[in-house]
Amino acid sequence: MKTLQRTAVSLAAAQLALLCSGLASAQTTPAPAPAAAASAPEAKTQRIETVTVSGRRAALQSAQKIKQEADEIVDSVNADDIGKLPDKSVTEVLQRIVGVTIDRTMAKGDPEHYSVEGSGVNVRGLSYVRSEVNGRDTFSANGGRALNFEDVPPELMAGVDVYKNPSAEQVEGAVGGLVNLRTAMPFDYNGLKGAITLGGNYNDLQGKWSPAASGLISNRWRTDLGEFGALLSLARSKTTTRTDLWQAEPYYNIDGTHWVPKGAQWRDSNFDRTRDGSYGALQWRKDNISSSLTYFESKYRMHWDENALFAQSTPSNLKISSGATYGANGALLTGTLTDPTDGGINFGADTRYMTRDSRTRDLGWNLKWKASDRWSFSTDLQIVKSKTNAFDSTVATGLQMPKETLDLSGSTPRVVFDASDLAALQDKGNYYWAFTMEHLDRSKADSKVWRADAKFNFDSAVLQDLRFGIRLTDRNATTINSTPSYNWAAITQTWQQGWDISHVARLNDPRFNAPVTLHEFKNFFGGQSVPSIYVPAVSLAQGYPNSYADLHKYHDILCAEQAAAQGWSSGCATWAPATFGTDPLGTNEQHEKTQAAYGQLRFGWEDLPMPVDGNIGLRVVRTDMKAAGYMVFKTNAPTLQPGQSIGGVPIPSVTAFAKPLDAGQTYTNVLPSLNLRLKASDQLQFRFAAAQAISRPDFSDMQAYTALSLDTTQHTVGNTVVVDSVALTGKANGNPLLRPVKSNQLDLTGEWYFSKTGSLTVALFDKELKDIIVKQSATTQLLDGAGKPVTFNITSPVNGAKGHARGLEVAFQRYLDMLPGWLSGIGVQANYTYVDSKTKPYDPVLTAYCSGTSTGPENFNLNINGCDTDGRTFGNLPLINLSKNAYNLALLYDYGPVSARLAYSWRSKYLQGVNVNGTNGGDGQLPNAGGGVAWALPTWSDAYGQLDAGVTYRFSDNFSVSLEGQNLNNALARQLMQQHIGFMTRGVNYTGRRYSVQASYSF
Repeated sequence: MKTLQRTAVSLAAAQLALLCSGLASAQTTPAPAPAAAASAPEAKTQRIETVTVSGRRAALQSAQKIKQEADEIVDSVNADDIGKLPDKSVTEVLQRIVGVTIDRTMAKGDPEHYSVEGSGVNVRGLSYVRSEVNGRDTFSANGGRALNFEDVPPELMAGVDVYKNPSAEQVEGAVGGLVNLRTAMPFDYNGLKGAITLGGNYNDLQGKWSPAASGLISNRWRTDLGEFGALLSLARSKTTTRTDLWQAEPYYNIDGTHWVPKGAQWRDSNFDRTRDGSYGALQWRKDNISSSLTYFESKYRMHWDENALFAQSTPSNLKISSGATYGANGALLTGTLTDPTDGGINFGADTRYMTRDSRTRDLGWNLKWKASDRWSFSTDLQIVKSKTNAFDSTVATGLQMPKETLDLSGSTPRVVFDASDLAALQDKGNYYWAFTMEHLDRSKADSKVWRADAKFNFDSAVLQDLRFGIRLTDRNATTINSTPSYNWAAITQTWQQGWDISHVARLNDPRFNAPVTLHEFKNFFGGQSVPSIYVPAVSLAQGYPNSYADLHKYHDILCAEQAAAQGWSSGCATWAPATFGTDPLGTNEQHEKTQAAYGQLRFGWEDLPMPVDGNIGLRVVRTDMKAAGYMVFKTNAPTLQPGQSIGGVPIPSVTAFAKPLDAGQTYTNVLPSLNLRLKASDQLQFRFAAAQAISRPDFSDMQAYTALSLDTTQHTVGNTVVVDSVALTGKANGNPLLRPVKSNQLDLTGEWYFSKTGSLTVALFDKELKDIIVKQSATTQLLDGAGKPVTFNITSPVNGAKGHARGLEVAFQRYLDMLPGWLSGIGVQANYTYVDSKTKPYDPVLTAYCSGTSTGPENFNLNINGCDTDGRTFGNLPLINLSKNAYNLALLYDYGPVSARLAYSWRSKYLQGVNVNGTNGGDGQLPNAGGGVAWALPTWSDAYGQLDAGVTYRFSDNFSVSLEGQNLNNALARQLMQQHIGFMTRGVNYTGRRYSVQASYSF
């Protein structure tokens, strides 16, 4: 932090010294026309025209111009006005672009929790997406490599560009695509420019307002020392949303014919987010030299809490009422569940409290020099620092009910209550203190980047220019997780009774009087009625670790009673919090340096009947990776008693140890690229692009922690211990030797620009992937006492699969200018994306049935292919987060003082994960009494479409008022779980409609 501050102060002082000295002799001569943003390297901004926008029509016009004149295949969205992108978050803006989809989950790998604003971004079905701000690589400290786009205030952005196929001068790492966020620069405006926007956001489900404000001030001056410009932009917004959820548990085959879930449940989650952004820019130019200094900072503070009632019955003990009804696939439609064996249907009722604070700062300095008509040079320096920390705490009561009546016949799972059910839910004697679970994480990352670029202009009818340069980076990332990551710990559970505790700690027992709340699910699903339940007070979740320690004393009291009754001689086990920052298992420390060089030749045959231009280039990048971690080895070889000997299979002599581990690797990638454009006419052009691209592994997949073990099976014959087998196994949380995912990719486009805001474009693409990262078996070696290598088979992430993503994009937009008067303001915008994908492991793992009761990473078949609750394997799954079909439709209106948009965005169902929380377990049953088995259902997001709208009325050139609405069709987000009886509803999320109003003044 201090380093960044010192660097920022030094660079700012240099720029301000020039600025202040220039102001003393400032002239009143009008400033020249706007210039292209100087913060990005020249290679990215060349041939892209900056257009001052006002209204959606002008925004579409400038975005279309960028696409038409770019050297690469790119799609853009520009701001309607200062601080006014067309959506409330950057992720929602991105989903409007053809080929781009967003994932609406709270966090990667957690499909259980819905996100209103969206989170992850896929380009052409792939998550291998790189992020930039003003042409510079940037990221969030989240264990990955890209920016959390939901952290970025959209009010600071002037536009968003998505590059679909790379060129040699672009930074490597974008197999799926490159997302570049553009901000304004002082020289974008003719002189003094200011804007302020005040607004509010309203959530219909909660009935709450939250404020938002943003502002920009910019000016430029001409002096004897050159031209100077300064810009400052600030934004702050608060958003509150709520998600209500009905959820059904996975279905079990209970009698060979009928499939029954172990219950259904409901919950509400309240989300509060505060997003702050600040951006400043200084520019200077004189004669053939120009310079810029930019500072970008985004702060994101999020808090959400949850109250839920969830089923936790034992499937094999469930009894179904005689009047139950079933569908054609044998799945339960309606019926009542009972569980005499366990004394009732068991539920949990929790209170969850989660907070996350994130901050990313990006400082960049750029200098350009046009040495002559032929030569120009630029250099760029960037420092990025990012950090995040989170606390996630759950405290739960348990609840035993005599029965549970389910209605699964409709589109939403329901639980039906009679008078006795309602009375049972209000009786504290039916509740008990159940469990706690805490999670903590802290991450920080920093990067220092320097690049130098040169361009030589040819005096040739064919050769245009040669661009070449180097780029050096030094990046560090450290993530610390609690160990265990999510530390579930029982307070009292029904299965502990009779051997560990005398009975559960019921709420009506005065000894166990921690605070609880009767939680009301107000306005549930916009008006449904569900009963209130007793949940722990939120102070218990917030009060970790002291509140946890107090709750676990309830277990100690009841355990002491059981010990006294059974005459135990040893004490009861006490609760211990998760470790944080002290266990090497929870720490992932990564260091990465890269050295890249590129050369790119631009050419064109302008005299042909149909002119052709393009570029061909080569980028070579060397990557040095180092990871600091730990290796642990333990031996479980038999211990010989006096007089015993050992025989059978020899046991390697390896001494147990625990030691620090430093792992590293160096690799070089050579990445050619070709971009061609044929201009059939002034309106019609075609493009062909071919390139090789890479996407480096996420840092979270490269943790250097390995646990090895030696295990044996044996039997005894007399005084001889006979070893039957020796297993040398292990598990690695990550693999620091992972290589990048590689792609050979082709693009072919046709682009027809029939007016300034009218175009029809078609694109075909093919990305052939290899070295996709999957979790499978790898090997590592240790030396035995004689110095001979001993090979261990370990489970870890490996570059273990190949695949493809290929498809079609179609986009159309136009205004109906041929119509008279106000009708000429009507416009339409539409796009469609089709993606087909497939993955194939290098070493296929596919058996008809899963085996074992572990859902851990060592269960390859389960993790790769998924398994049903009866053990049957699925297989043939697509890439995660990839929808086969997606489209956007928008009806536009822009005439006079009115600018409006009605936009619908839809994507087909897609795979969210295979072995994820909530749809996995170890309580499955193989057919024909084959025993217990682990299961993990592929979890899908069902097709989802959302209707949004916005209208702006401009009272004058300076003042406007806007009204926007999101999810006006009140869409439900449905989650599916794949089973052999079909795609069954896992959950249905309801978020309600959301509105915002804002007033903007500019000068």
